[in-house]
Amino acid sequence: MTFCLTTTIIKPEKDTTIKKAVVLLHGYGGDGKDISMLTLNWKRFLPNVIFLCPNGHEKCSINPTGYQWFDLTRDDPEYILEQSKKAEIKLKKFIEEIKNEYGLKNSQICLSGFSQGCMMSINLGLTSNENYNCIVGFSGKVINQEDLIRRKTSSTKMFLIHGNKDEIVSPTFLLEAKDFLIRNAIEVETKMVENCEHHIPVEASSAALNYIKNNFQI
Repeated sequence: MTFCLTTTIIKPEKDTTIKKAVVLLHGYGGDGKDISMLTLNWKRFLPNVIFLCPNGHEKCSINPTGYQWFDLTRDDPEYILEQSKKAEIKLKKFIEEIKNEYGLKNSQICLSGFSQGCMMSINLGLTSNENYNCIVGFSGKVINQEDLIRRKTSSTKMFLIHGNKDEIVSPTFLLEAKDFLIRNAIEVETKMVENCEHHIPVEASSAALNYIKNNFQI
């Protein structure tokens, strides 16, 4: 099947039944191949899991070799929200295609992402018809709390990880997201990684893997 987004796909070992999926969403200016590097370690510990790493639906405004989920060239919160909702529509279609192709339910899918991809994962996980298995977010934030609470239809549990030296997306956004989620009765765990800037170190990747394993009951 051809998905609506160009996707790097990492399948389980040959002849292994697909029972779960992890959707990995890259950050601003990245692509599916970039974020798929996480699976090099994860796939050994997550049998029966397929990893799907789509490219953003738009070429990145400042990096034409990469992609974006929403434009960041205008410092306008309403514009950013509007653009992120367009990405949501595309990603919801993409996830429906995954469910149909592999015979999966939301409860068998983990949404994960870095930076912009984390922001999209949070929105998707709280505006679906039913909860996903879990969300794992790296170095992101809630795009617009007021808008999200108005549109909230689900309560997917999540694990949010951030570097305490992040100068691209401030670590204060992790604390704000945690407060928002707790106030809205959403199960959340957080981890602040010491001496970490805007990337995913081994410590964060390992913690994320353990969280996914536990929630997939592997």
